[in-house]
Amino acid sequence: MSECILELKGITKIFPGVKALNNVQFQLLPGEVHALMGENGAGKSTFIKVITGVHKAEEGEMFLDGQKVDFKGPKDVQEAGIAAVYQHPTSYPHLTVAENIFMGHEIVKNHMIQWNAMYAEANKLLENLDADFDARAEMGTLSVAQQQMVEIAKAMSTNARIIILDEPTASLTRSESEKLYKLVDHLKEDGVSIIFISHRFEDMYRLASRVTVFRDSQYIGTYPVDGITNEDLIKAMVGREITTMYPKPEVEIGREMLRVEHLSRVGYFKDVSFSVRAGEILGMTGLVGAGRTEVVEAVCGITHAEEGKVYLEDEELHIRKPADAMEKGIILLPEDRQKEGLIMSWGLGRNVTLPTMGKYAKHGLNDNKKEREVSRDLLESVDTKAVDIFQPASSLSGGNQQKVVVAKALGQEMKVVIMDEPTKGVDVGAKAEMYAIMGELAKQGYAIILISSEMPEILGMADRIVVMCNGRKTGELMRDEATQEIILDLSMEKASRKGAD
Repeated sequence: MSECILELKGITKIFPGVKALNNVQFQLLPGEVHALMGENGAGKSTFIKVITGVHKAEEGEMFLDGQKVDFKGPKDVQEAGIAAVYQHPTSYPHLTVAENIFMGHEIVKNHMIQWNAMYAEANKLLENLDADFDARAEMGTLSVAQQQMVEIAKAMSTNARIIILDEPTASLTRSESEKLYKLVDHLKEDGVSIIFISHRFEDMYRLASRVTVFRDSQYIGTYPVDGITNEDLIKAMVGREITTMYPKPEVEIGREMLRVEHLSRVGYFKDVSFSVRAGEILGMTGLVGAGRTEVVEAVCGITHAEEGKVYLEDEELHIRKPADAMEKGIILLPEDRQKEGLIMSWGLGRNVTLPTMGKYAKHGLNDNKKEREVSRDLLESVDTKAVDIFQPASSLSGGNQQKVVVAKALGQEMKVVIMDEPTKGVDVGAKAEMYAIMGELAKQGYAIILISSEMPEILGMADRIVVMCNGRKTGELMRDEATQEIILDLSMEKASRKGAD
């Protein structure tokens, strides 16, 4: 019998006009956590869908326990003991946790679903995962981390020996990620083999013993995690050295553009003040839930503050809706680009020109030619990798979707650009490109507010840093005085005192 529990050789998958996988290989050992890394568009998702029977490869072979297998579809894969947990849980929000866990393989006796047995078994699975909710809870009431726990319980309910975790930490807080790490450790101890897909190096170092890298739909190599440097791994992933991960340009800071004074909204944030100047990158950080996004949403008119004032170039603003903020030149790039930043089924060009469509109207008719020219120029200005402007936004990688959001902002009259988690869920190469775009915007004199939970990103790109915790500003640091330890201390300061307040 082969030492590998799962092995794939020479896998090639072709879609019309594109070779999504080109002669790739992969080996998974029993009880191993094996990281799979690569830029967006490298072929990771297609590869996983080949393993799980969603796609059938044109070429190549797959072996399970040394025996060649040819799965006809996902049901065969499930029966073979392979399960996948995707980044965005495919759950039924109005059904219970137990119903979601056993969907498609209910406990049945005499053609009747055994509800009591199913709830008991679901609770047993949740208990093994140290879950803090019951199997009768409605799925839609759970957090993202809890929903992922349900997906893992679902995989365990099928007696899976191989579990594929696709970007499971992308939407999790630091503490939630740590719980997931412990859960993966527990599965490994039980002999489960895990393929862990992630863009985050900390996930790989914390969990995996080996890492396989794909680039441009091809297999690049498999390396021991304790034997490869960050620099070598980045080079393998992007095909080049990224000598400066945070290309922060030296920019002459200009006059104050935006000033926020004593902004408060009951239950969300209280007495928050800050300012940002032309050419400056102001970092806003803190633990997830600190109130950073809620503050800028109030500034942009998405919500409304009960107290406080907002000034743009010393003029007091009275913003009632997002269109008011955009008209004044305050542009927000939202955290969830797929739900709030783009219309995923629309073409790239129409996404880019959506806020400014009135510019292309003549006598009540749209000037399509002019609109296409403008959108094409804007997309090219941020080096968006796409076939054409009619390509739907849903077809792009996360990094390129974020570039479309930036291109849309560039088409408007901007003074202040607020970027909320702009590199969330994108690969290391796309991150470097986004930082370069951010630096270029600063050089052009725009005032930039960067909201981020990633400490290296804040330390690497911000001129000044505002730290928040529990809806309050707990500190403000200049670039040369900020350290990870100081920021973390300020991020937790109020949390540690909460019981005493």
